[in-house]
Amino acid sequence: MKHLFNLRFAAKELARNSKKCDKEEKAEKAKVKKAIQKGNMEVARIHAENAIRQKNQSVNYLRMSARISALMDKFEHQFETLDVQTAQMEDTMSSTTTLTTPQNQVESLMHELADEAGLDLNMELPQGQTGSLASTMASTEQDELSQRLSKLRDQVE
Repeated sequence: MKHLFNLRFAAKELARNSKKCDKEEKAEKAKVKKAIQKGNMEVARIHAENAIRQKNQSVNYLRMSARISALMDKFEHQFETLDVQTAQMEDTMSSTTTLTTPQNQVESLMHELADEAGLDLNMELPQGQTGSLASTMASTEQDELSQRLSKLRDQVE
């Protein structure tokens, strides 16, 4: 934001300098007229050269101001694009991190810590989560029973 402010400030300053040069050009032209009226051609020539120089300088200031304005617009656009890309990347990373966490490991850790603390996990969780925890425990028990059954079958064969 500081760079953007500096670019805007520089563009405005260049535009002011252009206007200042325009005023100085008009003043030099007036001096040319006065010198011609007095019949002093060398002084008129010098003021005419100064007027042309001021006009060229004014045009150059306007060009620079336009370039800085274009650069500022481009910078602002890229800055906005970067913000959007950063937000999208953060969303993607957070959803990926959430999706890659295995639920069985999470639940196993919760049970382990509850056992260490001597707490009954079903009693400590809010009501909304108790049902999902009970179904998870039932599926865990089912998995353990299935493993025991397959071990028994292996021993029989």
